[in-house]
Amino acid sequence: MQVNNYSLKLSLLSLMALFVMFSCKGPGTEKKDGAQNANPKIDKLKLPTGFHAEHLFGPSENGDGSWVAMTFDDKGRLIASDQYGTLYRMQLAPIGDTTPPKVEKLIIAKDTAAVSMGYAHGLLYAFNSLYVMINHRSDDKFSKGSGLYRLQDTDGDDQFDKVTLLKALEGEGEHGPHSIILSPDKQSLYVVAGNFTKIPQMDNYAGSGPSNWQIDNLFPLVKDPNGHDDVVNTHGGWVAHVDSTGSKWELISSGFRNPYDIAFNEYGDLFTYDSDMEWDFGTPWYRPTRICHVTNGSEFGWRQGTDKWAPYFPDNLPAILNIGQGSPTNVVSGLDARFPEKYRKAIFAFDWSFGIIYAIHLERDGSSYKAKGEEFISGAPLPLTDGVIGPDGALYFMTGGRRLESDLYRVYYKDNKEDNSPLTAPALSEEQKIRRQLEAYHGAPKADALAVAWPQLKSSDQFIRFAARIAVEHQPVNEWQEKVLQEKDPVALTQGAIALARQGKPAVKNQLIAALTTIDYAALSESQQLDLLRAFELVLLRMGKPDAAMTARIAAYFDAHYPAKTNNLNRSLSKLLVYIDAPKAVDKTMSLLATAKDDADDQKTLTNSSDLIMRNPQYGMDIAGMLSKVPPFQQTYYAIVLSQAKNGWTPELRDKYFGWFYTAFSYKGGHSFRGFINNTRKTALANAPKADFAHLNTISGDSISNRSGFQMADDAPQPKGPGRRWKMEDAVAVIDSGINNRNFENGKAMFAASLCISCHTMKGEGGVAGPDLTQLGTRFSPKDMLEAIIEPNKTISDQYGSTVFFLKDGSSVTGRIVNQDNENYSISQNPFAPQIVRSIAKKDVERTRVSDVSPMLPGMINRLNSDELRDLIAYLMAGGNKDSEIYTGKK
Repeated sequence: MQVNNYSLKLSLLSLMALFVMFSCKGPGTEKKDGAQNANPKIDKLKLPTGFHAEHLFGPSENGDGSWVAMTFDDKGRLIASDQYGTLYRMQLAPIGDTTPPKVEKLIIAKDTAAVSMGYAHGLLYAFNSLYVMINHRSDDKFSKGSGLYRLQDTDGDDQFDKVTLLKALEGEGEHGPHSIILSPDKQSLYVVAGNFTKIPQMDNYAGSGPSNWQIDNLFPLVKDPNGHDDVVNTHGGWVAHVDSTGSKWELISSGFRNPYDIAFNEYGDLFTYDSDMEWDFGTPWYRPTRICHVTNGSEFGWRQGTDKWAPYFPDNLPAILNIGQGSPTNVVSGLDARFPEKYRKAIFAFDWSFGIIYAIHLERDGSSYKAKGEEFISGAPLPLTDGVIGPDGALYFMTGGRRLESDLYRVYYKDNKEDNSPLTAPALSEEQKIRRQLEAYHGAPKADALAVAWPQLKSSDQFIRFAARIAVEHQPVNEWQEKVLQEKDPVALTQGAIALARQGKPAVKNQLIAALTTIDYAALSESQQLDLLRAFELVLLRMGKPDAAMTARIAAYFDAHYPAKTNNLNRSLSKLLVYIDAPKAVDKTMSLLATAKDDADDQKTLTNSSDLIMRNPQYGMDIAGMLSKVPPFQQTYYAIVLSQAKNGWTPELRDKYFGWFYTAFSYKGGHSFRGFINNTRKTALANAPKADFAHLNTISGDSISNRSGFQMADDAPQPKGPGRRWKMEDAVAVIDSGINNRNFENGKAMFAASLCISCHTMKGEGGVAGPDLTQLGTRFSPKDMLEAIIEPNKTISDQYGSTVFFLKDGSSVTGRIVNQDNENYSISQNPFAPQIVRSIAKKDVERTRVSDVSPMLPGMINRLNSDELRDLIAYLMAGGNKDSEIYTGKK
């Protein structure tokens, strides 16, 4: 699974679990109620009214690995794959029958190796074959590499004896090749791959092809400082259409981050759930996990580092719904389910890290859709991997991945008697018909393409405009270049200019700029102005910077309109005008840097970030840290734009600009935020006068620039390590070897460097989100402490644990109850900002239960070496008292 990376910066964050394990129940907490089953694996699930769940099998309990992919064969048997192992086939008992499943390990082609076939992220049984998407770099354990394989039973013995590699793929791991699904007409396949998977040679390209992939962003490129996504950076993840024999491949869509799966709705339209880049959290280019309508020829703008395209760029398509932080895995259509009709029409999207299955309800909106999301099923922890609708109409889903505990569940509605015969095929809207007509012209020149597509360049429907432009781009440029240059409609001219910038020759650059500057900018809507600015941007990027006269013409054209009234316009204007070194560009942008305010709904998502923190502290604490001091998105954008400016500065402006960086280092973004800020600072310094370097380097925060993003304000020592994945028996053995005469100052430093002090008090100093730890050593033994740290979920007290509130609207909220009265619960969700309290009306709560997830992070001592672990435990046992007998040896 693509998961939210978390650093051990938060190690020891929640030593409250030391109290959590032993504290008695305090006031204001809820007893667990509403439990329907004796099985705790089922009790933890939140299900909609009328739905029931069964726990069918535990692969990891039975030594069968951690399952991440599954399909049903033509005999109704489930076939599954261990993420790092083999394939399994199982016969499941009917609903309500508790007979254990019959499980067999598949041996392929009589290969008796430990793994004869497996390491699959995608499985599909179709055309009397099992299609397997292997995600693996061949090695001694398993010789087959990444690619799409076809398995067949040629001798009728119910075993696969023939293996055919349909296409090898270059890419592996959690951003490698993923799922396979059947087309709506059941005549072909669709496959999806993540952004570490190179697009192989295709027979046809519905959108852009290899010769046309570009970064296409004037915003200064700052690569991820931690080295992410330096493999495939011009096309991102992708979707392809494949015939049943694997002999013909057509690229359908690209520009994703890391989509794991795809699914069709009742109209035959395709959807995916694309991932975020959690390290970018808190930046203006961050993109939440999102639901995308994957149209033919579409582009979704994923690029590396700061160069991700804005959702409003006309040459990519926007999400139809932003979900929020998470780790998308499975996507499945409910069409074949024995569910109520609204769920049959839904697309189900799985989030691995926070354990939520979303039901995405679609409503036609022109040629595309509006979407609303519902929390359909959730649990904590519930690391969701794959799901399918079974032959019986029930939803089957699995948990696991990354060698986590793996389980197989079945969910059905009432008595599973709902009708699941095919829904009446709905008539396409006129807009849908137009878009599909245009998509038929993607991929190759066709005689009537321009006649059909050109009028649609000015359509009010974004998806139609996009499809029309792609259709135009696939026709010979000499047939439509003059049509662009002579076009009088401002919308059609803008879209035509984008097409010509992407497909034309630099020789027409000046003509194209001249045509664009005839447009009455002030008469355009904001979205049309953004499109026009993008057209100028692509002309400069694709055709080159114009001469001085034409550059001056562009600067004069936009000068009166900058600054604009909206942040998005100012982003596009600032990067364009600074790039061409327009007069006053630096002065105006610096004024915006000083006054910019973020939009209230900037990056608005279905799921509130604060609601995710306590669902999974392992990943939620990154969110908690950022929410405690959110970086200013708009200011960050201007600061990066200005890093490339060499002219237009005064000493006063430069001092203000570089002083901004010093402040920016105090903000808490994602794992890469401070690295992005520091690398931008270095670029700006390189563009400043050498004589001013020392001064500007100092005032911009050189002294603090290389600290960890969550390091304390002073220069507290960090663990030297090397760390290890501490197990209970190993840690106890180290501590039992003796913690007397330890280093008090180093123990205190480990306490501070690990941010315990951010949430806990020791001798009157520290945070208040967790309990005071001063008396810890008088109550608990070192072994108790280690058990609470290493196995935080083992015992959770109601007093310090979180409560899950199941709301009547179908959603759920998790937080720690800090107060309640007859009408409301008051809960705290962020340990970094415990003063922020959320109120939940009791009338809106259907039931509650104490969360099974400790607010303490697992593996929090894994940064420490043996001596550092001894120093820390000694410091905790001593209660921060350097005169304790632990240090003095005196009783």
